[in-house]
Amino acid sequence: MTVFFAFIASYISILMIKPLAIKVGLVDTPCTRKKHIGAIPLIGGVSIFMAVVFSVLIFFPLDKQVVSYLACAGAIVILGVIDDYRQLGVRIRLSIQTLVALLMMWGSDVYIESLGELLFFTEVNLSWFGIPFTIICVIAAINAFNMIDGIDGLAGSLSITTLVSVFVLMLLSGHFALAALPLVIVATIVPYLAFNLGIKGHRNKKIFMGDAGSMFIGLSVIWFLMICTQGESITFRPVTALWIIAVPLMDMLAIIIRRVRKGQSPFSADRDHLHHIFMRVGFSPRRALRAIVVFAIIMSGIGILGEVLAIPDVIMLSLFIVIFIGYSTSLQHCWKIARFLRRKRTENG
Repeated sequence: MTVFFAFIASYISILMIKPLAIKVGLVDTPCTRKKHIGAIPLIGGVSIFMAVVFSVLIFFPLDKQVVSYLACAGAIVILGVIDDYRQLGVRIRLSIQTLVALLMMWGSDVYIESLGELLFFTEVNLSWFGIPFTIICVIAAINAFNMIDGIDGLAGSLSITTLVSVFVLMLLSGHFALAALPLVIVATIVPYLAFNLGIKGHRNKKIFMGDAGSMFIGLSVIWFLMICTQGESITFRPVTALWIIAVPLMDMLAIIIRRVRKGQSPFSADRDHLHHIFMRVGFSPRRALRAIVVFAIIMSGIGILGEVLAIPDVIMLSLFIVIFIGYSTSLQHCWKIARFLRRKRTENG
């Protein structure tokens, strides 16, 4: 019932907000980096957030932890809407994201203090350093989903993969109190994907998630990861969190490393993300979407399996690092292949 209500609430929100967004100019127009056709309403994030709020207010107990989540989510959605409308500077965005991180730690009474048994099977406890570390993680998660939102359906599909993984891990651990909440958010994302991907019955009705949506999803994901991996009642280990957020995280880290090597700002806009590379090699946007989502599902599956089998933290972390190195190396070779193919097409006219 809760999930069905969330789905309907999201669908209705889209239909209600779309005309208003067009009227006030909350739309995305084509440019050198954006190849879509026409002005597309940036309402996916707002509709998802509104549906989540209504669902939580009706079906969930409003304790301090949940209220703080809604407050932080509301702040980040407002930031995203303003950014969609006015294109805020990096410093303003990071400053507000930092304040939101601090509010979330205070409201949830939790921050990333333990990293698990990573050091020779001994727990790594960050103590007071966990506070600035948590701020960094919150900002990283918010911007990881924001940065990977580059082709239709990608941010939404990856968030569904992560949130379903959180739900599965909650069930496996026997923590049922908030287990329905990840599914509620998933249910609110599904109508957005129908419009965004033009699924039958929704063609020529495209909407985008906007910064409001991608940042809301990033905040929601890191909130779940915090409350599930920290505190007295742990749902799963911190190292498992890396696996269920693997693709957005690895894409962000790889792109930042690449930009720094080029002497560019880590926050500069470009077309060097994973989905761009897939398309440069020859994939269509839909094929790139399917390939990336399958990769994300595999990574999440490995993380869940490692949690169930209680594979030592240090082994899971080492394997993750090896995969990330392989991932980064593969992307470098993909660029070489893409450049070679473009040169051949140019030579052949």
